[in-house]
Amino acid sequence: QEQLVESGGGAVQPGGSLRLSCAASGFILDGWAIGWFRQAPGKEREGVACLSNNGKKTYYIDSTKDRFTVSRDNAQNTAYLQMDSLEPNDTAIYYCAAREVGLMLFEMCVLPSKYERWGQGIQVTVSS
Repeated sequence: QEQLVESGGGAVQPGGSLRLSCAASGFILDGWAIGWFRQAPGKEREGVACLSNNGKKTYYIDSTKDRFTVSRDNAQNTAYLQMDSLEPNDTAIYYCAAREVGLMLFEMCVLPSKYERWGQGIQVTVSS
C-alpha cells in the first residue's frame, strides 16, 4: 500500500527548530514532487513549501521563506522540512504530500488539489 508517514513534530519554544520527515512506503519517492502543508484550527490548509519532481526547484510562501527548507533523500525514500526560527504562528498540523505529474506553473505547487498522496499529519506547537 502506498503511503506517506510524517514524523518529527512536537512542541518547541519560539526561535527553536524542528525537522519533519515524510517517509514513503509502497512507492519510490524519487521523481515525485513534494509539498508541505499546514492547517491551523479554524483555518484552511495552506501550502508552505514545495520541491519539484527533479528536486532542483523549491518554492516557499513569504512567511516561511528563509526559515524553512524542503529536501528529499532518495536513498532514504524520505522528504524533509527543516523549520528554523519557529514562531507561534507556525503552530498547526503539518502534512506532506506527493505529486507524480509536473506543473506548468510551479507556483501552483501550494494548491492542495494538485497532490495525489497525503500523509496523516503531525502536530507542531510553538509556544513559550
